[in-house]
Amino acid sequence: MIEVKANQDVYFAHFAALEKKRTAGGASWLEPIRKAAIDRFGELGFPTTRLEAWKFTNVAAIANTRFEPARYELNAAIEKKLKALPFADLGCSRLVFLNGTYSPELSSLAGLPKGVKAQSLAQALADGVSGLEPHLARYANGQDHAFIALNTALMEDGAFVEIPKGLVLEQPIYLLFVTTDGDRPTVSHPRNLILIGRESQITLIEGHVGLADGVYFTNAVTEVVAGENATVNYCRLQQESERAYHVATLQVQQERSSNVTTHSISFGAALARQDVNTVLAGEGAECLLNGLYVVNGRQHIDNYTTIDHAKPHANSREVYKGVLDGKSAGVFHGRIIVRKDAQKTDAKQSNRNLLLSDEATINTKPQLEIYADDVKCTPGATIGQIDQEAIFYLRSRGIGREEARSMLTYAFANEIINQIKYEPMRSRLTAALFARLTLDPGGKEA
Repeated sequence: MIEVKANQDVYFAHFAALEKKRTAGGASWLEPIRKAAIDRFGELGFPTTRLEAWKFTNVAAIANTRFEPARYELNAAIEKKLKALPFADLGCSRLVFLNGTYSPELSSLAGLPKGVKAQSLAQALADGVSGLEPHLARYANGQDHAFIALNTALMEDGAFVEIPKGLVLEQPIYLLFVTTDGDRPTVSHPRNLILIGRESQITLIEGHVGLADGVYFTNAVTEVVAGENATVNYCRLQQESERAYHVATLQVQQERSSNVTTHSISFGAALARQDVNTVLAGEGAECLLNGLYVVNGRQHIDNYTTIDHAKPHANSREVYKGVLDGKSAGVFHGRIIVRKDAQKTDAKQSNRNLLLSDEATINTKPQLEIYADDVKCTPGATIGQIDQEAIFYLRSRGIGREEARSMLTYAFANEIINQIKYEPMRSRLTAALFARLTLDPGGKEA
């Protein structure tokens, strides 16, 4: 406990250093929010397994590591490594962040329609952009979540995207967060704010990747506001170093008749926790939450989702799939809340898991909280192994056991990836899934 307390104090030192660095003026309205957040982090401390929401995820490895603030660095070697990454360039506008800091040299915003704002959050705060104060740090709840509180207190940079009303954006906007290798454990706290105007349509991609097998901690928060009748497709990829720690929250606020689809894909990190929360705050809103996690070795992945039906005539669908091998561990906690006034709610939830090893484990908990009486809510969860009859069928046609096993696993997982509409992202994820399952695109064992 002394070690954990000492390392918690490191973050208070980070906060004090940031206070000194900030200049007078600018976003003065944010300072009380930051101060309240660091105080709340001090009260909460790092979560323990005694908390129901963290019962199966032990973050002691994060709490006991002395992380230093990540520093921006860009050189020829880093550029070369970045270009070699499959997810470096998706053929669309992109904002690139190195170790949590915006990199204008690596970003490309040419071709964005007039009226679209896509920039560094740090620059938007310095410029006093009017859209920030009503929304930034207003949705993600740091009162009950220590990592959100810590992010709010220590956020320095991230992406600010604002789409005007009535705009249909043909190409996605890609937010790429890259961590470079360092000789000491580092931490970054990316913060993103995405504002989608009424009747607009947009695809956003958020990617987190590591350039080397280093130890680092990414603590990210993204807030998305979907205006009335807006359509949002949000795809999130987590492919961090397998020695890294990744904690993230995606918080979505939906207004009347908005439609939001999220795809959360997780392949990397030693320990990863992602919260996806959406509030259907307007009548007739719809959301679809898709997720895929593929882990092996001793990786630990935790997905915690909350769909909050606050208004009537809203629909939600949720499908999360997991593939676990080796001694890996997975957690899925899917929570659906139906408020008293949210009559005519229609909600369906499914979590399906495939265990490829006798030593892999999964803890899954669908949860309903219903306070209305005219609703349709269907939760479900399954845990299983590969169908041996299907294996036998493939083997009878001359396919080897391991190849048959990989083919069936791929078919199970790829159902989620196939729902991603943007082809360059879909094809690269398919290739990454093949690699993850030791297959090449021809279906042969690697």
